[in-house]
Amino acid sequence: MIYAGILAGGIGSRMGNVPLPKQFLDIDNKPILIHTIEKFILVNDFKEIIIATPAQWISHTQDILKKHNINDERVKVVAGGTDRNETIMNIIEHIRNNYSITDDDVIVTHDAVRPFLTQRIIKENIQVAVEHGAVDTVIEAIDTIVMSKDKEHIHSIPVRNEMYQGQTPQSFNIKLLQESYDALSNAQKEILSDACKIIVESGHPVKLVRGELYNIKVTTPYDLKVANAIIQGDIAYD
Repeated sequence: MIYAGILAGGIGSRMGNVPLPKQFLDIDNKPILIHTIEKFILVNDFKEIIIATPAQWISHTQDILKKHNINDERVKVVAGGTDRNETIMNIIEHIRNNYSITDDDVIVTHDAVRPFLTQRIIKENIQVAVEHGAVDTVIEAIDTIVMSKDKEHIHSIPVRNEMYQGQTPQSFNIKLLQESYDALSNAQKEILSDACKIIVESGHPVKLVRGELYNIKVTTPYDLKVANAIIQGDIAYD
C-alpha cells in the first residue's frame, strides 16, 4: 500500500506574531494546509492521506477540513510528535494500528506548508520509493554554499555543482524507515532531524527526484507574500 503523511506538527515560530500555526494561515482565502491536501487527494494511489497536527489543534484541523469540503474518506487526522521524526513515527503507528504493514508499503511524507508541489513530484516519489526504498526531492543549489563552524568565519566552501537543496516529499519503504529509526540511540534521534539523513546513516542509498523552484516552504512572512504572489499568478507556477 501507498500512504501519504502530511507533516503539520509545527507551531510556526519563524512566522512571527501570528494567531495560528503557519499551516493554518490563508493564501488566497484558503489555509495553506488545505491547498496541500488538495494536491494529494488528486492522486488515487494513496490508501490513506494522514495529517499529523499538534494535539491541541486536531479539532481545528477537522473543522477546516469540513469547512473546505475535504470529505475524502482517505483523509485522517492524528496527533504529531515533539519533533519531525516522531511525527512521522506517529503516522506510521496509525498505519500499523489500522493495517498490517507489509514489506512493500511506502509512505510519502510532505511538509504541510509546501502547497505548490506537483503531481509529477508526487508520482515520481511513489515510483522511486517503490523501486529503491528511499527518495528525497531536491533542486540544484543556485547560490554558493559556505560552511561555518563558529558563525563568524568560513571553514569550507563545497563545490556548488555537487550541492542540492532539499525539499519534500521524502518517501520511504515503511519498514526500512522504521528499522533505521529504531536502530538509533536517543542521542542520535535528537541530532538526526531529517528522515533521509537517518536512511543515509543506515547505509541505504537515497535516490533523488527533481523538485521545483516554486515548491517553497512557507515559514516566514516573506514566504507568505511569495506564496500569495504564486497563487495569484504574479509568479509562474505549473
